[in-house]
Amino acid sequence: MRGHGFLLANYVAGDSLVHRAPLALKFLLVFACGLASFVTVDWRMSLGMLGALCGLFLLSGAGPKRLWGAVRPLAAVLLVIGLFQWWQLGAPTAGRIVLNILVCVVAASLLTATTPVHKLLDGVVRAAGPFKRFGADPERFALTIGIMLRSIPYIAGTFADVRDSARARGLERNPRALVLPVFITSVAFARQTGEALAARGLGEADDEAED
Repeated sequence: MRGHGFLLANYVAGDSLVHRAPLALKFLLVFACGLASFVTVDWRMSLGMLGALCGLFLLSGAGPKRLWGAVRPLAAVLLVIGLFQWWQLGAPTAGRIVLNILVCVVAASLLTATTPVHKLLDGVVRAAGPFKRFGADPERFALTIGIMLRSIPYIAGTFADVRDSARARGLERNPRALVLPVFITSVAFARQTGEALAARGLGEADDEAED
């Protein structure tokens, strides 16, 4: 089964300025880009932000191939969104909406491409620390994100492999040939993950022990 980044670029080891930047600054950049996507009203500003982020991505050494790999899964969706918004609100608004989505995706990909997963999860634990007073468990929150980062590429890769296999057998138009193997594999993966968590004292077994 081949892995897939699925919207976010995988970590690329390096010693660039972006790699050495504090994790809090990278989190702030992603947050600022998300906020800007709501308040920006000019597509030219969105284009400028996207260009700057793409420049940072390339300067980090991640490469254009990884940048395209993070954007490519959205291409068809963005085309549909852009055409619909063009029809409803005109070209400038459609361009702004599409560009703002790309800004958010590239900003998040810049974070994941220049930050090892364990440091990213440690940062999540620290950021969620203040919520412990409300009963939140920062470690479990980080664990959930870690499982998500591992599961989505696995399932996406499984679907790609099943699709290629079905195409080779001339069954690419048969929904059962695509959905059923992916469903079975995903359930098996979920069970294995659950058993691994239970073996480490996490999940349902841990909850029952606390009760």
